[in-house]
Amino acid sequence: MKEPILYRIVRPIIKILFNFIFKPTYIGLENIPKEGKCILVGNHTSNLDCLLLISSTKRTIHFLAKDSLIKGFKKIIFQNMGIIPVNRKIHDKNALNSAIDILNENKVIGIFPEGTRNKTKDIFLLPFKFGTVSMAKKTNATIVPFGLTGNYKFRSKNLTIRYGTPFKVGDMSLEEANNKLYKEVEKLMKLNLNISNKNN
Repeated sequence: MKEPILYRIVRPIIKILFNFIFKPTYIGLENIPKEGKCILVGNHTSNLDCLLLISSTKRTIHFLAKDSLIKGFKKIIFQNMGIIPVNRKIHDKNALNSAIDILNENKVIGIFPEGTRNKTKDIFLLPFKFGTVSMAKKTNATIVPFGLTGNYKFRSKNLTIRYGTPFKVGDMSLEEANNKLYKEVEKLMKLNLNISNKNN
């Protein structure tokens, strides 16, 4: 699959705008591999989360997203941003296979395993779906967990994304790997809030 042209054009613009509008804090960027297959995985609070991830790395991130984004006038835009549409009403094997194909080309997948936005302000994660650890095991891809906290208010300065230590599923069962991933994301969110509380 060719890298989406629109993505390469808008990525630096997104980074500039995000740094100006929200002044986010990026922690652990060195944990994102500069090459090879990897999956960026974390909590989901807003439709803007994808843009925050895009501003984190020069690597192209192919996001799994609800298929309603690939309809109507939005179709051309999101297709050219490398989005993988997912039918959330079913166990969408086509989406999973598309993501696996992209990983096997040594590219990057972005996924929010809660499956939907979590609007709870406290540190509370919805159960993680098993798609992430399943595709990671099948492709031997590196999982990079992240924890996202704060809000998208103008110049809020409390928006933080922290990338944790990469790991592979290896010999772990899918349940073990999913539990590990869940705990890692939860831990990263708590670390963010500890910094935020100290600054207040």
